Amino acid sequence: MNKLFEKLNTQVTILGSIIAILWIVQIINAELLAGKLNYYGGIHPQSSMGITGIFFAPFLHGSYAHLVANIVPLITLGWLIMLRGFGDFFFVSIVTIIVSGLGIWCFGSPGSIHIGASGLIFGYFGFLLLRSLFDFSILSVIFALTAGFLYSGLIWGILPSDPDVSWEAHLFGFLGGILAAQLLGKRKRNS
Repeated sequence: MNKLFEKLNTQVTILGSIIAILWIVQIINAELLAGKLNYYGGIHPQSSMGITGIFFAPFLHGSYAHLVANIVPLITLGWLIMLRGFGDFFFVSIVTIIVSGLGIWCFGSPGSIHIGASGLIFGYFGFLLLRSLFDFSILSVIFALTAGFLYSGLIWGILPSDPDVSWEAHLFGFLGGILAAQLLGKRKRNS
Protein backbone atom coordinates (compact mmCIF):
# COMPACT_ATOMS: atom_id res chain seq x y z
CA MET A 1 0.00 0.00 0.00
CA ASN A 2 2.89 2.34 0.79
CA LYS A 3 4.32 1.72 -2.68
CA LEU A 4 0.99 2.69 -4.27
CA PHE A 5 0.89 5.99 -2.35
CA GLU A 6 4.52 6.64 -3.19
CA LYS A 7 3.82 6.10 -6.90
CA LEU A 8 0.70 8.30 -6.76
CA ASN A 9 2.67 11.00 -4.95
CA THR A 10 5.34 10.93 -7.67
CA GLN A 11 2.68 11.16 -10.40
CA VAL A 12 1.04 14.13 -8.70
CA THR A 13 4.44 15.78 -8.21
CA ILE A 14 5.43 15.38 -11.87
CA LEU A 15 2.11 16.50 -13.33
CA GLY A 16 1.75 19.25 -10.71
CA SER A 17 5.22 20.55 -11.53
CA ILE A 18 4.42 20.67 -15.25
CA ILE A 19 1.19 22.55 -14.59
CA ALA A 20 2.98 24.94 -12.21
CA ILE A 21 5.62 25.66 -14.87
CA LEU A 22 2.89 26.34 -17.45
CA TRP A 23 1.17 28.79 -15.09
CA ILE A 24 4.40 30.53 -14.09
CA VAL A 25 5.41 30.97 -17.72
CA GLN A 26 1.92 32.26 -18.61
CA ILE A 27 1.87 34.77 -15.75
CA ILE A 28 5.37 36.07 -16.54
CA ASN A 29 4.61 36.20 -20.26
CA ALA A 30 1.21 37.88 -19.91
CA GLU A 31 1.80 40.20 -16.98
CA LEU A 32 5.45 41.17 -17.26
CA LEU A 33 6.38 40.68 -20.91
CA ALA A 34 3.11 41.58 -22.69
CA GLY A 35 3.11 38.24 -24.58
CA LYS A 36 6.55 38.72 -26.17
CA LEU A 37 7.60 35.18 -25.27
CA ASN A 38 5.02 33.88 -27.72
CA TYR A 39 6.89 35.55 -30.54
CA TYR A 40 10.39 34.61 -29.42
CA GLY A 41 9.55 31.11 -28.17
CA GLY A 42 6.89 30.08 -30.67
CA ILE A 43 7.45 27.95 -33.74
CA HIS A 44 7.89 30.07 -36.88
CA PRO A 45 7.45 27.64 -39.80
CA GLN A 46 10.29 27.45 -42.30
CA SER A 47 12.28 30.12 -40.45
CA SER A 48 15.69 29.65 -38.83
CA MET A 49 14.45 31.70 -35.88
CA GLY A 50 11.45 29.45 -35.40
CA ILE A 51 13.20 26.11 -35.07
CA THR A 52 14.16 26.73 -31.43
CA GLY A 53 10.45 27.14 -30.69
CA ILE A 54 10.01 23.39 -31.12
CA PHE A 55 11.06 22.91 -27.50
CA PHE A 56 9.55 26.12 -26.05
CA ALA A 57 6.18 26.40 -27.81
CA PRO A 58 4.39 23.73 -25.71
CA PHE A 59 4.99 25.88 -22.61
CA LEU A 60 3.54 29.07 -24.14
CA HIS A 61 -0.13 30.00 -24.47
CA GLY A 62 -1.91 32.91 -26.11
CA SER A 63 -4.15 33.61 -23.11
CA TYR A 64 -5.22 32.29 -19.74
CA ALA A 65 -8.27 30.72 -21.42
CA HIS A 66 -5.97 28.91 -23.87
CA LEU A 67 -3.93 27.53 -20.96
CA VAL A 68 -7.00 26.51 -18.95
CA ALA A 69 -8.43 24.68 -21.99
CA ASN A 70 -5.24 22.59 -22.20
CA ILE A 71 -4.80 21.73 -18.52
CA VAL A 72 -7.51 19.09 -17.92
CA PRO A 73 -6.76 16.95 -21.00
CA LEU A 74 -3.01 17.33 -20.35
CA ILE A 75 -3.41 16.03 -16.80
CA THR A 76 -5.93 13.30 -17.68
CA LEU A 77 -4.16 11.86 -20.72
CA GLY A 78 -0.70 12.37 -19.22
CA TRP A 79 -1.73 10.52 -16.08
CA LEU A 80 -3.12 7.59 -18.10
CA ILE A 81 0.26 7.26 -19.80
CA MET A 82 2.08 7.64 -16.50
CA LEU A 83 0.13 4.69 -15.07
CA ARG A 84 2.17 2.46 -17.39
CA GLY A 85 5.41 4.00 -16.16
CA PHE A 86 7.27 7.25 -15.74
CA GLY A 87 9.68 6.29 -18.51
CA ASP A 88 6.78 5.88 -20.95
CA PHE A 89 5.42 9.31 -20.00
CA PHE A 90 8.72 11.11 -20.57
CA PHE A 91 9.46 9.17 -23.76
CA VAL A 92 6.03 9.94 -25.26
CA SER A 93 6.33 13.59 -24.24
CA ILE A 94 9.74 14.03 -25.87
CA VAL A 95 8.87 12.17 -29.08
CA THR A 96 5.61 14.08 -29.40
CA ILE A 97 7.19 17.48 -28.83
CA ILE A 98 9.86 16.78 -31.46
CA VAL A 99 7.53 15.29 -34.09
CA SER A 100 4.83 17.92 -33.57
CA GLY A 101 7.36 20.76 -33.60
CA LEU A 102 9.20 19.54 -36.68
CA GLY A 103 5.90 18.90 -38.49
CA ILE A 104 4.74 22.44 -37.73
CA TRP A 105 8.11 23.90 -38.72
CA CYS A 106 8.20 22.01 -42.03
CA PHE A 107 4.55 22.26 -43.07
CA GLY A 108 3.04 25.20 -41.17
CA SER A 109 2.08 28.39 -42.99
CA PRO A 110 5.03 30.73 -43.41
CA GLY A 111 4.59 33.87 -41.33
CA SER A 112 2.50 32.12 -38.67
CA ILE A 113 3.50 31.48 -35.06
CA HIS A 114 2.47 28.28 -33.27
CA ILE A 115 2.28 27.96 -29.49
CA GLY A 116 0.51 25.82 -26.89
CA ALA A 117 0.45 22.36 -25.38
CA SER A 118 -2.27 21.01 -27.67
CA GLY A 119 0.25 19.17 -29.85
CA LEU A 120 1.37 17.33 -26.72
CA ILE A 121 -2.24 16.57 -25.78
CA PHE A 122 -2.93 15.14 -29.24
CA GLY A 123 0.27 13.11 -28.94
CA TYR A 124 -0.91 11.63 -25.65
CA PHE A 125 -4.28 10.91 -27.24
CA GLY A 126 -2.73 9.21 -30.29
CA PHE A 127 -0.41 7.18 -28.07
CA LEU A 128 -3.22 5.94 -25.84
CA LEU A 129 -5.56 5.14 -28.74
CA LEU A 130 -3.03 3.14 -30.73
CA ARG A 131 -0.71 1.72 -28.08
CA SER A 132 -2.75 -1.48 -27.99
CA LEU A 133 -1.91 -2.13 -31.66
CA PHE A 134 1.78 -2.36 -30.77
CA ASP A 135 1.60 -3.64 -27.19
CA PHE A 136 -1.19 -6.26 -27.29
CA SER A 137 -2.05 -5.98 -23.58
CA ILE A 138 -5.41 -5.75 -21.84
CA LEU A 139 -4.22 -2.65 -19.98
CA SER A 140 -3.44 -0.89 -23.28
CA VAL A 141 -6.93 -1.72 -24.58
CA ILE A 142 -8.52 -0.37 -21.37
CA PHE A 143 -6.51 2.87 -21.64
CA ALA A 144 -7.42 3.19 -25.35
CA LEU A 145 -11.10 2.78 -24.57
CA THR A 146 -10.88 5.27 -21.69
CA ALA A 147 -9.08 7.90 -23.80
CA GLY A 148 -11.50 7.33 -26.69
CA PHE A 149 -14.52 7.63 -24.42
CA LEU A 150 -13.28 10.80 -22.72
CA TYR A 151 -11.78 12.61 -25.71
CA SER A 152 -13.12 11.11 -28.95
CA GLY A 153 -14.10 14.60 -30.11
CA LEU A 154 -10.41 15.55 -30.29
CA ILE A 155 -9.99 13.59 -33.49
CA TRP A 156 -11.69 16.40 -35.45
CA GLY A 157 -8.95 18.77 -34.30
CA ILE A 158 -6.46 17.25 -36.74
CA LEU A 159 -8.42 18.77 -39.62
CA PRO A 160 -8.13 22.43 -40.63
CA SER A 161 -11.20 24.26 -39.38
CA ASP A 162 -10.30 27.43 -37.47
CA PRO A 163 -7.53 29.68 -38.81
CA ASP A 164 -6.59 30.62 -35.22
CA VAL A 165 -6.03 26.98 -34.17
CA SER A 166 -2.89 25.08 -35.10
CA TRP A 167 -4.34 21.98 -36.68
CA GLU A 168 -0.76 21.19 -37.75
CA ALA A 169 0.24 20.88 -34.07
CA HIS A 170 -2.74 18.57 -33.52
CA LEU A 171 -2.02 16.40 -36.56
CA PHE A 172 1.72 16.07 -36.02
CA GLY A 173 1.27 15.67 -32.26
CA PHE A 174 -1.15 12.80 -32.93
CA LEU A 175 1.36 11.23 -35.35
CA GLY A 176 4.13 11.71 -32.77
CA GLY A 177 2.05 9.82 -30.22
CA ILE A 178 1.52 6.98 -32.69
CA LEU A 179 5.26 6.87 -33.41
CA ALA A 180 6.00 6.74 -29.67
CA ALA A 181 3.49 3.88 -29.27
CA GLN A 182 5.17 1.97 -32.09
CA LEU A 183 8.68 2.55 -30.74
CA LEU A 184 7.74 1.57 -27.19
CA GLY A 185 5.87 -1.49 -28.47
CA LYS A 186 8.95 -2.65 -30.39
CA ARG A 187 11.22 -2.01 -27.42
CA LYS A 188 8.99 -4.05 -25.10
CA ARG A 189 8.72 -6.92 -27.60
CA ASN A 190 12.51 -7.01 -28.04
CA SER A 191 13.26 -7.01 -24.31
